[in-house]
Amino acid sequence: MTDIPPTERMARFLWLPPGARPKYAIPQRQELFLLLVGTTLLFSGYDTNVFGIALPQIQKGLHIPEDAAGLTVTYFRMAALVALMIAPLADIFGRRRLLLITVFGEAIFTVASGFTQTYPQFVWLQILARVFGYSEELLCYVVIAEEMDARVRGWASGTLGALGATGAGVAALIFALVNVLPFGWRSMYVIGGSALFVLAYYRRKLPETERFEIHRKELAKIGSKSAAAARTVGLLFQEYPGRLAAMLLSVGVFFFAIGPAIVLMSKYLQQTLHYTPGRVTILFVGGGLISVIGNIIAGRLSDRIGRKRVLLACATICGLAFAFLYSGREVEWVPVAWILAVFGYFSCDTIMAGYAVEMFPTAYRATAGTLRYVVATLTGAVALAIEGVFYDHFNAHAPAILIFLAAMPLALIAILFLPETSQKKLEEISHGEDGVEAK
Repeated sequence: MTDIPPTERMARFLWLPPGARPKYAIPQRQELFLLLVGTTLLFSGYDTNVFGIALPQIQKGLHIPEDAAGLTVTYFRMAALVALMIAPLADIFGRRRLLLITVFGEAIFTVASGFTQTYPQFVWLQILARVFGYSEELLCYVVIAEEMDARVRGWASGTLGALGATGAGVAALIFALVNVLPFGWRSMYVIGGSALFVLAYYRRKLPETERFEIHRKELAKIGSKSAAAARTVGLLFQEYPGRLAAMLLSVGVFFFAIGPAIVLMSKYLQQTLHYTPGRVTILFVGGGLISVIGNIIAGRLSDRIGRKRVLLACATICGLAFAFLYSGREVEWVPVAWILAVFGYFSCDTIMAGYAVEMFPTAYRATAGTLRYVVATLTGAVALAIEGVFYDHFNAHAPAILIFLAAMPLALIAILFLPETSQKKLEEISHGEDGVEAK
């Protein structure tokens, strides 16, 4: 909401460094929303990155075959299919209620993952943890889109992405102690899940978004909520076919191209470039800090010069940097390539997440965000499953990953067809190009 009453208390954002704070003054209510969803996203980012960072140790502990490393992540990402049935319920029952359920569910199954004794147990518990985690993440972006001032929506999405990336950095920091922690990698899951329990307690203070409260009155006229839920996905495809197709195509191709490169980073650094866990931590924390700051800058730039331009630039940087990283040449430049690649990846992920919920009206926002997440997750999962086949052919991960990166230009073409959303109110955006009135 952009109209600020003169008596409204202004946000101070003392929990963010000065350079990372918004350029414009915004109400304290908006800071509360960002803080409560952002801190949970931080630890959700931690939990979902533990497997990739500690993959060699988890493989050894659970006896996972080498050609099943990528396939295991594919199993995890099947959770997106269940999230497709859970997260859209926020368009019917409310953002706050679903966010409370998802954070508790993610916490329970993350902690349980640390106590698994067999590979199948671990896979199933991680699938359940990610069902709630995936739903949690996409709903966070819905809440931020609906509550933040139009002038700083890109900055807010960038800050969410930075907090999620910070979570990955925290996981990398703890990973440096993996050989001295009691029970090794298992302790990493217990630590992350326990933190989510604490944050879930404070999440109770999160109010419902004003836009959904308005939408709730319209739902009351419909009668059956189950009937409304059943119609939501169909109506979204019917009323916004053009922008929905452009969004899903750009997201799908991007994550297909980049999926194996992201998941197998730590493994590649340790087993191919012979990085120790300590060196991996230094790179992930030090370089990750630079990419986190860049994520906020990218969000702010998207408010100024447009989402589409920044997204195109970040996707290009991401693809080129990963191609250089996995080429195996100029090893001394690996840290620079890694920083640029991770910056591009997290910035694209954040901007796409915000884009997916900005382009559609309140009635479809959580559903559209879920579709974006499901397509991103499943295309990445398909790529990881195929990567195992290429690994068997090349007997190495790097050349297999380079094959997928070749698809990146198709994502850039699809991005060109997305509508511009920066500096516009959500109601203005949803009027859009598909010939549908704003809702």
